[in-house]
Amino acid sequence: MIQAVIWDFGGVLVRTEDKIPRTRLAKRLGLTYAQIDQLVFGSPSAFQGAVGEISAVQHWQSICQTLNLPVEQAARLRQEFFAGDRLDQELVGYIRSLRPRYRTALLSNAWDDLRQDLEQLGLLDVFDETIISAEVRLRKPDLHIFQLAINRLGVNPAQAVFVDDFLENITAARQAGLAAIHFQNPEQARQELETLLVSVSM
Repeated sequence: MIQAVIWDFGGVLVRTEDKIPRTRLAKRLGLTYAQIDQLVFGSPSAFQGAVGEISAVQHWQSICQTLNLPVEQAARLRQEFFAGDRLDQELVGYIRSLRPRYRTALLSNAWDDLRQDLEQLGLLDVFDETIISAEVRLRKPDLHIFQLAINRLGVNPAQAVFVDDFLENITAARQAGLAAIHFQNPEQARQELETLLVSVSM
């Protein structure tokens, strides 16, 4: 029986609903949307930050240096880049409704500033456990981070389901023994989760 539901953050709870700000920023910097996205999420400093080797501030300063911008513009660059992102309040409400029947966790590949963002968004009390890759120095799809999550939740792999928007993380979760749902939109994910919760409880 499923006893715990584990959620990704970026691309699931928070999604880029308005691409105009990021597109505008990219154009001003002489980049495409894909290029600035890759710079922020796929650069060496992004991966270093995601496992706690450097801070989020250092990551954004590195981006500024790559773009030949003064490092003093790092905070503004970050703000502009994420200006089109929106928190899915309805999905957050749904996650709250799962407790206390199920234990819940957030499992995110993120830099060391995510916990502060979660606090500002009022999300720290939504989950029983919050696992941020920069804090634990592990990142998905490393199987060890899924083991860490279920250990903290006090369940075994077969008792947990993981929701994420990246297929490589879904594959890894299943390899670790968890059930997994590939997030494509909130309605689809909730429907698949409800179907799974009902089917395994019968």
